Amino acid sequence: MSFLEEFNANLESLPNILARHYAVLRSLDKSLQDIQRQNEQRCEQEIEDIKREIKSGNITPDTSLIRFSDEALDEQKHSIGIADEKVMLAVRAYDLVDTHIQQLDQYLKTFEEELRERDTVAASALPAPSADTGAKPGRSSEGGRGGRKKTRLATATAATATAAVNPTAMDLDIPVDPNEPTYCLCNQVSYGEMVACENPNCKVEWFHFGCVGLKDKPKGKWYCPDCAALKNRRKGR
Repeated sequence: MSFLEEFNANLESLPNILARHYAVLRSLDKSLQDIQRQNEQRCEQEIEDIKREIKSGNITPDTSLIRFSDEALDEQKHSIGIADEKVMLAVRAYDLVDTHIQQLDQYLKTFEEELRERDTVAASALPAPSADTGAKPGRSSEGGRGGRKKTRLATATAATATAAVNPTAMDLDIPVDPNEPTYCLCNQVSYGEMVACENPNCKVEWFHFGCVGLKDKPKGKWYCPDCAALKNRRKGR
């Protein structure tokens, strides 16, 4: 039986165990309330009796001689015992739930470690990026400045899935070549779909879709935020 199967089996029995604990707690609580109510009535009656005895002169109002009966004291001790038993039962129920939570946390930790190891092995099996071209993603010998290709699509890397979830802040769990060039406003390596700025003098040139708020390939000419602002300023002159 795997850990997950064993955990599920134990978890299925937990509600019934807790239900029994809570039933005992309710029964103890009812008994405690009944005893406390009876004891309060007994103590009130004994206080009234003591007051009458003092008024009649049968006893002196000496506090060292005034005390509750043994029955009242025994009922009070019994109440304390029931309250302690309730606390122990509640702690036992809490420990049962806490044990299952700790088991689940340990399983999740082990599962995450296995996923990281799997991702590392998969990343090591990927071909290393070509280091002899020095070109930005999507460049080729076809047209444009320095052979920039106008398809505006970068080659998908192993981080594409991560980039789709959080495109503006890609968290790479796989090793990244420190010599690999970076692009975009986020100053990270190429991944997923990218778009090229039409300004031939653009300092950045290539941008991730998510970083510039794009979901689909732009139609017509596209300019990055900085170049678009510069172009608008020039038009306004």
